[in-house]
Amino acid sequence: MAQFPEVSKQSSLHPKPADVFLQYATAGFRTNAKLLDHVMFRMGVLATLRSKKTNATIGVMVTASHNPEEDNGVKLIDPMGEMLSQTWEVFATQLANADQDDFLTALMDVIEKGSVDMSREANVFVGKDTRSSSASLSQAVLDGVSALGGRSRDYGLLTTPQLHYMVRCHNTRGEYGEATLEGYYKKLSQAFIQLTKNASNCTDDQKHLSVDAANGIGALKLREMECYLNKELHISLFNDGSRGKLNHRCGADFVKTQQKAPTGLTMNPGERGCSFDGDADRIVYYYIDSEGQFHLLDGDKIATLICTFLKELFTQVGLNLNVAVVQTAYANGSSTHYLEDTMKVMVRCTKTGVKHLHHAAQEFDVGVYFEANGHGTVLFSEAAEEQIRQLVEDATADEERKRVALLLQNTVNVINQTVGDAISDMLLIEAILTIKGMTVQQWDAIYGDLPNRQLKVKVADRRVIDTTDAERRVVSPAGLQESIDTLVRNHRRARAFVRPSGTEDVVRVYAEAETRESADALAHEVSLAVYRLAGGVGGEPKPLL
Repeated sequence: MAQFPEVSKQSSLHPKPADVFLQYATAGFRTNAKLLDHVMFRMGVLATLRSKKTNATIGVMVTASHNPEEDNGVKLIDPMGEMLSQTWEVFATQLANADQDDFLTALMDVIEKGSVDMSREANVFVGKDTRSSSASLSQAVLDGVSALGGRSRDYGLLTTPQLHYMVRCHNTRGEYGEATLEGYYKKLSQAFIQLTKNASNCTDDQKHLSVDAANGIGALKLREMECYLNKELHISLFNDGSRGKLNHRCGADFVKTQQKAPTGLTMNPGERGCSFDGDADRIVYYYIDSEGQFHLLDGDKIATLICTFLKELFTQVGLNLNVAVVQTAYANGSSTHYLEDTMKVMVRCTKTGVKHLHHAAQEFDVGVYFEANGHGTVLFSEAAEEQIRQLVEDATADEERKRVALLLQNTVNVINQTVGDAISDMLLIEAILTIKGMTVQQWDAIYGDLPNRQLKVKVADRRVIDTTDAERRVVSPAGLQESIDTLVRNHRRARAFVRPSGTEDVVRVYAEAETRESADALAHEVSLAVYRLAGGVGGEPKPLL
């Protein structure tokens, strides 16, 4: 181990606590910030190895997204701005959990199994959110990079999607954009302005949007970006971090799960608002009607709006592209029926987790993916982007065809294709509503959501649940899927599924049906079946009041 004296020395300054085990999942590592110093150092080391392996710049983001403020976390970003390769997720878990005395042995094992050429140089970009713990934890990452001889660039405070963007820009040598905040702001803002500049009858009221920034990093970055938007969008910013606590009774996760407006937000009936999450990679929209009723437009509604807009543009210019919407089992059944039956769009269902949706979306010319929680984006294949470029440059095209081609080109440019990005998605949605002259109520009326309910059941061991068909069907324990099927048949327009949590011994239950009462009843009935057949603990689930 003599070849890594600096790693050994630095590692002793970031010791691993006893009895701490963490699993690298879709969201990386997340837990109480006090338990993460050693993990951050080791992820700096791993990012350096990954950079050597790929011969490219790797990103490390210090954030815990929508988790409470006392938590923190870390995720690695691969060369094209995508999430860390699943093979290397295993290495991340291995390094993070190695006992202090065994860390160098684990490091050597990763180098060998990953076939890492240690003679290569390494370059790592690091960003952090606004949590009080992020400063020291991001420094631990930087320590890990330097201990293994890597170079680093500390971007400081960034949204998670902005760091994904920086990594891709750098590794494509500027082809995707400039790897600076100003470059990010300029690219997205200019595309938005070009999209909306010729929209007719757009009043100042229609240009106004209330934004709940979850008291997180999104507030800082949206404030920085406003001057680039040239007053084409009037933003009222709430929960900007000046008073409230991060993600506390605000933010996209709160709004989605509680089905109500965030604390601190004031809107008049019919006005539209949106909420980011703590690191600004999720977004949901909403409004309050004249009777005071709250209406949520989640990731399903967002995907449908975007897909409808793109399909219309492709039809207008005669582009025959393979378009698909990628969903998870949590997508509302009404959205799936609308896309398949009315829009005639292919819908692909994948396992829960953005990495699964992203990979599936890459299989199409245009892949629109959003989880119901508001995390998503649009991916264009190189072939699709090339066809759009050819349309823009076609000297023989008439004015209308040229206009639509430019709309498509600017739509591509306003989208952050590396990962779900609340700021980018917000600008895209606002542009579409402006171009189509559509109110938030008209958007909401495209289809009506089926009432749904999510519950969870504590079990002795979540591993007894095994699923198939993108987590929509249960393989084991025996008899559970048959019970669910029987229960579903007792309700109109119903479906239900269960899946094990990735982090705790609970089974998550989803049910939807024609009425609220029916959805609630089905969710409770399925929960009882899970409790009986999958080793429920802590008392039977109680019916909803």
